[in-house]
Amino acid sequence: MRVLVTGAHGFVGGHLLELLRAEHAEVETFALVRPRGGAPGRRPGGATILEADIDDPAAVAAALATARPERIVHLAGQSSVHHSWIDPGATLRTNVMGVVHLMDGVRAAGLRPRVLVVGSADEYGIVDNPAVPVAEDTPLRPLSPYAVSKVAQGQLALEYAVPAGPEVLRTRTFPHTGPGRGEGFAESSFARQLVEVAAGRRPPVLSVGNLDAVRDFTDVRDVVRAYWALLEIGTRGAARPDTVYNVCSGRGVRVGDVLRRLIALAGVEVEVRQDPSRFRPSDIPVLIGDNRRLRAATGWEPRIELDRTLRDLLEDWRERTAGAAGGVRR
Repeated sequence: MRVLVTGAHGFVGGHLLELLRAEHAEVETFALVRPRGGAPGRRPGGATILEADIDDPAAVAAALATARPERIVHLAGQSSVHHSWIDPGATLRTNVMGVVHLMDGVRAAGLRPRVLVVGSADEYGIVDNPAVPVAEDTPLRPLSPYAVSKVAQGQLALEYAVPAGPEVLRTRTFPHTGPGRGEGFAESSFARQLVEVAAGRRPPVLSVGNLDAVRDFTDVRDVVRAYWALLEIGTRGAARPDTVYNVCSGRGVRVGDVLRRLIALAGVEVEVRQDPSRFRPSDIPVLIGDNRRLRAATGWEPRIELDRTLRDLLEDWRERTAGAAGGVRR
């Protein structure tokens, strides 16, 4: 089994490659990474490294011709809602044209892989009844350039799923976190600041954005299990090519409560200050997912409780900041 993971040096890609290495020794993995893309995230140990920018169709086609994958997990892209407001054009170009370059490369190489295209819960936007978990047939009301790009990405991918083409599976993945999460995301920013306060590297003041938003957090290690479970079943099993799957825990938690739990786990006393620059131009007040379709198709269940996730996130930031202080790059 030959598997290509795009965006393999990213947060989720590294965890997926770790899962495959630990539990699926029969899989030959190919890690698609950006050339000179800066310091990588979690190392794709055991994977064959292929360099290609998803914005470069020729480079993507060459990587596909080399890997000739039977399965693809498409993770490459611009994943920050905040950054999408700063540079909406680049976000749309990378996320929308990126999937076009990928699927055109698949077609040019004469491949028929099973492709998982990872979308986002941000595609739902503000729902009519926020108290009810969001099911996959909820109307899409994207509120940011990032969310618009993910709606278009998923729809475009389906256009390639003709009878003689690849199998396409799609997710709408709700917020996920854990070791390796980038500091551009709220809970990871909290964790880094708390670790630096505990180490005496910053004053005991935390800068935060909107703490009232309610989100459905899943551990990234559970998320990558869900991705692989969908690929294992494929469109000829319980999954269908015209169906999208929420990947989520089904439980909502207020961002302020996540912060409170992190403070307790870190064991420090801090002052919390809201920073207007950390607020988004538009934000979704409540977003909780319904994961019944995924569970019925694959039998997947989230295993990791939020407190363990947050504890591991704090420990990861301790290692990262200690490495930075010692001049070591992870």
